[in-house]
Amino acid sequence: MKAYVETLESPAGPLSLAVDEEGALLWLQFVDGDYGWTVEGSLEEEGYRVQEDASRTARAREEMMEYHAGERREFGVPFVLRGTEWQKAVWVALTRIPYGETRTYGEIAAMVRRPKSSRAVGRANATNRLPLVVPCHRVIGADGSLTGFAGGMHLKVSLLEHEARVLGGDAAVLGRLSEA
Repeated sequence: MKAYVETLESPAGPLSLAVDEEGALLWLQFVDGDYGWTVEGSLEEEGYRVQEDASRTARAREEMMEYHAGERREFGVPFVLRGTEWQKAVWVALTRIPYGETRTYGEIAAMVRRPKSSRAVGRANATNRLPLVVPCHRVIGADGSLTGFAGGMHLKVSLLEHEARVLGGDAAVLGRLSEA
């Protein structure tokens, strides 16, 4: 198996992406995140031969750049979800959160018909390999607080601020995010 990687700039800093031989996204990771691994290292552990090939990553790159420029709110690039059936159900639910909006862990639990599973939603969120495309940054605490993001809260805040700015968000909303 081969995976093709590329790093590009995003509103939250450098973003590494990996696609398979058909161009489907395998992984997205913010380089400045608080992760204990790299995309390349993780893929190699899974048996992928990692290479660079800009022609293979072109569609994913283009869509990421459009998102960063405020020109894309939904992604069309195919992607691969690797996880348990529960995780996949949560991740699919995350893709239904509209751009610039947030949902609570409890609301996501209700979307997947397990309304008492908000903590399990949080655990699934933490293992999401495709932030932005599977927008885990749009999930917040029941009290409206910004809670958890695998790469660090600074990234979550940056992404939410970016979407608020693109939508013409008011200064008060952006100010609350900056204080988080």
